[in-house]
Amino acid sequence: MVLYLALGVLIGILFVLAFFKLRGGVKKDDLLLHLDQKINEAFPQALKTANEQLVLMARQKLTAEKQDIKTDLDNKKTAIEDLVKRILEDMTRSGKRLEDAERDRIGSFRELKKEVENQRRITEQLSVTTEGLKRVLSNNQLRGQFGERVAEDLLKMAGFVKGVDYQSNKDQKSSNTRPDFTVFLPDGAKINIDAKFPYNNLQKAVETQDLETKRRYIRDFTRDIKEKIKQVTSREYINPEENTVDFVIMFIPNEMIFSYIYDRMNEVWLEALKQKVIMAGPFSFTAILRLVRQAYDNFRFQKDVQKIIVQIKIFDQEFKKYNLEFEKIGDRIRSLTAQYQKVDITRTNQLNRAVDRIKLEDAESTEVLSLESPKTVPPLK
Repeated sequence: MVLYLALGVLIGILFVLAFFKLRGGVKKDDLLLHLDQKINEAFPQALKTANEQLVLMARQKLTAEKQDIKTDLDNKKTAIEDLVKRILEDMTRSGKRLEDAERDRIGSFRELKKEVENQRRITEQLSVTTEGLKRVLSNNQLRGQFGERVAEDLLKMAGFVKGVDYQSNKDQKSSNTRPDFTVFLPDGAKINIDAKFPYNNLQKAVETQDLETKRRYIRDFTRDIKEKIKQVTSREYINPEENTVDFVIMFIPNEMIFSYIYDRMNEVWLEALKQKVIMAGPFSFTAILRLVRQAYDNFRFQKDVQKIIVQIKIFDQEFKKYNLEFEKIGDRIRSLTAQYQKVDITRTNQLNRAVDRIKLEDAESTEVLSLESPKTVPPLK
């Protein structure tokens, strides 16, 4: 601003010089001299003032810029501190998550190691069990014992109590045969059950790859099944003297073998039905046991209903007797009431009339006597 003022003064002086020159009233040299003198006098002062103003303006500008820079630096410092704080917090959270992940990883690895160890032990146990099962299945007697165990487990699962609802390996009284199990029906009838486990030839048929050999083993397996059916039918398990039903159950403890017979050997299945032999796997055997159990419950329910009906009939008879006696008491009460009313009303009225007549007669007699008697009675001497 001061600089602009100094420039204005110089421009004014030039205008004055030009004005005098145009008028021609002053000499050129004097005018220039005078102008130079004025300029020399005014310019330093104007320049000094301009410099001071410039310095002041520069200082003010610098101070304002320093303040702006300080404010900007403070703001940036605050923003940087907030950013660093957030970064540190994120790093802390990330570090915690990494620690948790590492801890979980270590725990998961430990659990995985433990699970692998458990699987190894289970595999070893399974291998031992498989070897034992293979040894059991390769022995005919052990297979029979295994079948009996499975059948008895299914009987217990169905709610049958040994010695009450069934018996095992008991000789029949009329013969020397001994069924594996005998189930008692509610009406006293019996169902004999024999466990059979044909296996060897079917296993060989599954393991061989030669078709002709496979067919031969299948034929041998079919023969085994027929032989088992023959054994069951020849042991008098269907025996009227023992009060048995007219069929016997041949229990096959392996569902896959039973399904194979049912699906692939219709001829054998039909032959067994003709001889009144019902073949049953674990599933169908369980269904049969449930039906028998339901028959037990229905029989007990029917017996309870019959007892209730008998008691209802007895109650009905006693109630009829009670009504009859109660009616007799009612008749007696009504008769007594009628007699009481008769005494209370009729007889009482008759007695009251008799009393009234007596009173009337007495009154009339008194009046007559009073009229007939003398007026004065002489005194006694």
